[in-house]
Amino acid sequence: MPEQTLKKYNLLLVDDDPFILEGIGEDLEGQGYHVTRVNSGEKAVELLQHSRFDLVITDLIMERTDGIQVLKKSKEIDATAMVIVLTGFGDMLSAIEALRNQADDYMLKPCESSEMFFRVERCLEKLELARRINLYQKILPMCCVCKKIRDDTGQVPGQGEWVPVERFIQERACLDITSSYCPECARRTLKEFIKK
Repeated sequence: MPEQTLKKYNLLLVDDDPFILEGIGEDLEGQGYHVTRVNSGEKAVELLQHSRFDLVITDLIMERTDGIQVLKKSKEIDATAMVIVLTGFGDMLSAIEALRNQADDYMLKPCESSEMFFRVERCLEKLELARRINLYQKILPMCCVCKKIRDDTGQVPGQGEWVPVERFIQERACLDITSSYCPECARRTLKEFIKK
């Protein structure tokens, strides 16, 4: 069983073919994934609005709401969610359209279980990487000694200039800084001043 399935991933499987839903669904559950199965694009779109999925595997050709619409809705709700588009009618135009709409993978049906496992695993690795990058982008590196901040704006992450906090706030947050004392520092400074 893949190492990442120790973390329960939620997968949404969308296909109007009951044999695909049953076969692929059981295979993925056997690998430790939590799989929700729906037999139409409309049901998938409705579910996407109320539940969070790490990976959506959707058939391309379905009545009324097709796989491209499911793909678009999934990315609109959560840009980091992975989407694999499945089709029994493999042609270059449908593959290009799926990829143009940010599909993370594209597979022809029928597909071998081993190939499906490989593609799912690869998508979930990309998902974890994207989540880590998003987390790191929210962290502001600060030196624990001098309290300077690394400003990576417009730079390769980790290559930015180390600048004083005041300069960073003035330049990036467009705020003016005024020097003051917090209550604790004011008391300490006053005590030291009185001792002298």
